[in-house]
Amino acid sequence: MQRQPFTALAAVYDAIMADVEYDHWADFVLTYARDGGLGSPSRALDLACGTGGFTRELRAAGWDVSGLDFSEAMLTEARSRLPGVPFVQGDLRTFDLGERFGLVTCVFDSLNNLLTPGDLGAALSRARAHLSPGGLLAFDVNTRLGVRELWEGDAIEGLAPLPDGGEVHYHWSHHYDAEEDVGVVQAFCRVDDQEFVETHRERGYDPADLEPLLSAAGFARWEIVEYPDYAPPEPDAPRVWVFAWAGEV
Repeated sequence: MQRQPFTALAAVYDAIMADVEYDHWADFVLTYARDGGLGSPSRALDLACGTGGFTRELRAAGWDVSGLDFSEAMLTEARSRLPGVPFVQGDLRTFDLGERFGLVTCVFDSLNNLLTPGDLGAALSRARAHLSPGGLLAFDVNTRLGVRELWEGDAIEGLAPLPDGGEVHYHWSHHYDAEEDVGVVQAFCRVDDQEFVETHRERGYDPADLEPLLSAAGFARWEIVEYPDYAPPEPDAPRVWVFAWAGEV
């Protein structure tokens, strides 16, 4: 059965993504923030937080963190996983929480789901509007190359254990749509006798695409690097990380 992205997937997402190194990513982001002078943990906002994997690491590091995601199904899992953390449903391009944060994050190529530069620019502007003076936005994106060549062999498949003792069988296939300039993932999952497919689309963004959008969004300065050594990205980098600072008032 065809489902909307990040709906049926929510119930099995953590099982399939059990090996994602959210803890290492958090160390990477928080080390940069500390070395950049952000100071002691304060308030953080985790955008496109999904089921709360990265949100949990921020909270464990002492941040007073909130999460925002478009998918209520993913947020249901996040609320179960992290009781007491405020989670809000919202659109990255238009959200307005009426408050500001010292740190805003958006990880695991979530911004690649925005399929036009205009939509990405809108999301960056909303993130900037929610930063305190001198605050930091940290995010990663797949580059154009990364979206074209997402996985070796263009498929991943496996079995993952579920908390109730069952298993999810997943087969995710990828192809690059040159006409639309997007990568397309068909995410097939089977649990017992129930099956579903979600179709996910991503557009790649290179540093040259990102810099004018960061400038237009009002960031004072930024740095685009590779994980895990903060080095300037190579031309064939499949993914880059962006650290963008709000100016001081």
